[in-house]
Amino acid sequence: MTTIASPLRAAHRAFLVLTGLASAVQGAQAGDRLLATGGVMELEGSAGGGLTPWALIGGLGTDTQVGASAYCTRVSPQDFTLESCGVAAGIANRVELSVARQHFDLGSTVPGNTISQTIVGAKLRVFGDAVVDQDRWWPQVAVGLQWKHNSDFDIVPKLLGAKHADGLDYYVAATKVWLDGPLGRSWLTDLTLRATEANQMGLLGFGGDLGGYHLMAEGSLGVFLTDNLVLGGEYRQKPNNLSAFREQDFKDAFLAWFPVKYASITGAWAYLGNIADKPSQQGAYLSLQLSW
Repeated sequence: MTTIASPLRAAHRAFLVLTGLASAVQGAQAGDRLLATGGVMELEGSAGGGLTPWALIGGLGTDTQVGASAYCTRVSPQDFTLESCGVAAGIANRVELSVARQHFDLGSTVPGNTISQTIVGAKLRVFGDAVVDQDRWWPQVAVGLQWKHNSDFDIVPKLLGAKHADGLDYYVAATKVWLDGPLGRSWLTDLTLRATEANQMGLLGFGGDLGGYHLMAEGSLGVFLTDNLVLGGEYRQKPNNLSAFREQDFKDAFLAWFPVKYASITGAWAYLGNIADKPSQQGAYLSLQLSW
C-alpha cells in the first residue's frame, strides 16, 4: 500500500534544490508575469493543472518575452507508478510549445516492465487575458493539440485491443481568474473540451474494439488561500474504448505552493479508477516545477 511519507520526503529534498535553482534564475533574465500565471504543468506537459491543460501559456514571459517551464511529476497509486518530466516554452504569451516523456511502471500486472510515451504539444491563445481582463466577463481561450507516441505498444496496449501506437488529442480551453473574487480571495476556473481516442492518456494505446474519438470534458477550480498557496480540485472525463476493462474518469484534490515566483511544489491525492486489471487506483501525486 502506497503511503504519503515517501513523497513528502522527496518534496523536502526537492524544495532545497528548487530554492537554489530559483535564486539563480532570479539573477538572470526572467519573465515578468505575475506569480502562478503560468499555472503548473499537467501530466502531458502543457501548462494547466495536474490533470488538464488550461488556456494559460507556460512560463512567465510577457507579450514581449519568451518564458519557459520545466517539471517532473510522480503519481503513486497502489499498484503502479507514473513519472512524467518535460519542458514548455511560452512565446510572447501567445504560443506554447511543449515536450514530455512519461514512464509507467506496470507493477505486478507485468512485473519488470514499463510503458514509455512521448508527448509533443502546441497551444495558441486565441483571445482574452485571464489576469488583465478583470473588468470583462469573457475568459482567456486557447486551442491546442498533443501528439502522443507509445514506445511500448506491443507489451500491453495491443494485447488489450488498442488499435494504434500513436494518437492526436485536440482541445479548447477557457480559463478565468478573479483577483478579487468571492470571500475576498483570488479564484481560478477552467473548462477544457478534448477530442481524444487515447486509452489512459495513451499509455494503453489509442482506439479499441469499442470505438475511437470521443469529446471529453475536463474542469478545474482553485482558490488562493494566501498569495502563494492554492487549494483546488480537478475532474477529467475519459473515453471507454476497450472491452477488456472499463476506463474511469480522473479526479484529484491539490495544494500548490509557490515559495518563490519561479518555483512551485504541487501535492495532490489523485483518484485514477480502473487501470488495466487493477480497480480503484488512487494515491499521492507530487509535482516539482521551475518557471522563468
